[in-house]
Amino acid sequence: MQSADRALVLQGGGALGAYQAGVYEAMHESDPRLDWVAGVSIGAINAALIAGNAPEHRVARLREFWNLVSSGFGQQVPGGLGDRALLNQWSAASAVLFGIPGFFQPRRDPALLLGGAAPVTSYYDTAPLKSTLERLVDFDRINRREVRLSVGAVNVRTGNSVYFDNTVQAIGPEHIMASGALPPGFAAVHIDGEDYWDGGVVSNTPLQYVLDVHPRTRPLVVLQVDLFSARGPLPRTLSEVAQRQKDIMYSSRTRMNTDAMSANVNLQQALADLMAKLPPALQGDPSVAALQAQLTHQPIDIVHLIYRNRPYEQDSKDYEFSRATVLDHWEAGTRDMRCTLAHPEWLRSQAHNGVTTFDMSDAHAARVRRPGMDLGDPAPAD
Repeated sequence: MQSADRALVLQGGGALGAYQAGVYEAMHESDPRLDWVAGVSIGAINAALIAGNAPEHRVARLREFWNLVSSGFGQQVPGGLGDRALLNQWSAASAVLFGIPGFFQPRRDPALLLGGAAPVTSYYDTAPLKSTLERLVDFDRINRREVRLSVGAVNVRTGNSVYFDNTVQAIGPEHIMASGALPPGFAAVHIDGEDYWDGGVVSNTPLQYVLDVHPRTRPLVVLQVDLFSARGPLPRTLSEVAQRQKDIMYSSRTRMNTDAMSANVNLQQALADLMAKLPPALQGDPSVAALQAQLTHQPIDIVHLIYRNRPYEQDSKDYEFSRATVLDHWEAGTRDMRCTLAHPEWLRSQAHNGVTTFDMSDAHAARVRRPGMDLGDPAPAD
């Protein structure tokens, strides 16, 4: 759909976010046009780096950020120097003890010796991230709305999910930091009298928000890039148990929710199509016409990419920022997106009103579901 609005939707996932940067690099090579980018947590940081820079500088700014956060002493050990799992453990332990350059640093507060009774609300200080965002992101550009930017957070007081959107309010570094303020590691961010935590506390993907607020009168193509997979093998060790639990928790039941949202939109569209077959006298009724307009959705294509775990990764994968792993993630994202783009038959849109989903989780095929298909039917990989 060449005339459709184009949205990039980025899930949270800490160090795994380099995969999203790789996906964007391949996407930018193919077609740099982008109307909207929405993110949660590290997805919000990547989103700000994209929306807050001119198209020709976006990949360079993403690379500068990921080079910075993988530049610490504990992150610089070459991946081929020894056992990769042990090197990753060293890198993750270094992040816990010393922090990550340009991102966060440990609080040197004796009150932390009191444990749970300590009068502090986080273990780390994210002041370095504020400086990084101010240096790498042009917030004036974001607030000129050349690209729509939406980042998800959670109101600590109410527990409700909130989206900061540059079509609604001016966006600053604090809004991006709020989206990534995952407790208890990071403190809530205070904005306009309220305090906000990481959006992943409630939902780790902004897809629902994008579909809810996008005008149904305009076609939409969404590239959804997730960092945790709900599907995975049965764990055999305690570390694998912790990793599997994290995958399930932060995947936000993406496939199930996407299928449910698609089914809801497509049911509405089916009702609108049915109303078009009513006798002319009924079609002319103002209430029928208004209801039909409300139920009609222009075509929505959702292309869904999910990062696949590497054998050496453990439950620390979201805070393991070694240079070797960051490069692996980036290259995996670029490779997966280029593979997707090399198979246009997988993404052949038939411009049906309603939602068509393309699940690219299999590197060799695509799970395609079009309007009118029952969710219990097998999905052809055409």
